[in-house]
Amino acid sequence: MLPDGVHRLELPTPFQIGPVSCYVLRGDPLTLVDPGPLRDKTAAALEDGLRALGLRIEDTELVVVTHQHHDHAGLAAEVVRRSGARLATSPRLAAYLANYDGAMDRDDAYSVATMRLHGIDDDVRDTLDGVSRSFRRYGEGAAVDVVVGDGEQLVAGGRTFTAFERPGHSPTDTIFVDADGLLVGGDHLLPKVSSNPIAHVPIDDRDPVEVATHAPRPALVEYLASMRATAAMDVSLVLPGHGEPFADHRGLVAARKQMHDRRARRILRAVDGTRTAADMIGMLMRALPDTQSYLALSEVLGHIDLLERDGLARGVERDDGVVVWQPLRAARAAA
Repeated sequence: MLPDGVHRLELPTPFQIGPVSCYVLRGDPLTLVDPGPLRDKTAAALEDGLRALGLRIEDTELVVVTHQHHDHAGLAAEVVRRSGARLATSPRLAAYLANYDGAMDRDDAYSVATMRLHGIDDDVRDTLDGVSRSFRRYGEGAAVDVVVGDGEQLVAGGRTFTAFERPGHSPTDTIFVDADGLLVGGDHLLPKVSSNPIAHVPIDDRDPVEVATHAPRPALVEYLASMRATAAMDVSLVLPGHGEPFADHRGLVAARKQMHDRRARRILRAVDGTRTAADMIGMLMRALPDTQSYLALSEVLGHIDLLERDGLARGVERDDGVVVWQPLRAARAAA
């Protein structure tokens, strides 16, 4: 059961993940969390959901966005325009939204370079680059009025939340926790599906191709550290970005860690000195459509990062510039 004054609206998205959970926090200021993608069907569903609560979009006083993905952030600017609400995000997300087109260009360049480096073939790369560019219509830039840094407080819906940066699923993931242990989590912890640690470019000014080639963001390493930090907190209820609210966040974190450990062991068995990360996708996922190849590659690279961190594998660049993965001595002993 949700606390008094907290309502969940399930809004449609065009993405495989399905509906997004938008939360209405009644109180001062009246707050919407993650209003969904920029899409007429989503906006209509948001209007209908608010109407059932006796509210309108124009009544919104604060919009909070947990991270950069279109299914959470895309409609925020439109809600702000219609209502005059303030927009609150983390510093990293504020920078991302301030230059939306530039941020998308950097992320696409990073994705293409990552796919090329790790063996995704030309046709699939072109397809995925086109899909990503077509998805830009589901989001837009925005000026953030309230920048909430890690450990800083935000008053929303009559509650005082503390913000905590929890990168992993994206570089901008942020959770908000109040004194009663209510955690507004975005995609940091999801009850039914694991949050894919997506290979996004970091939120900075470095050249994205250079970063992808020489200093990629270790998304799964980040995500596991973020989950450990959240597991150490006292939380009574999690409001996730997809699915129903749930308790026992520590049990979920433990289950996710076990899952990632199992997957890393499976990937380790495929590390033989000849296979690319793209070759290893089939070790985790079967009958995958091309449109899901980048998410699958992100998953494999995340587990390879764990193997590298633990001294079990290393990447070697072939003459064609594609990386293959070699087992180290410790890996052979563990096999």
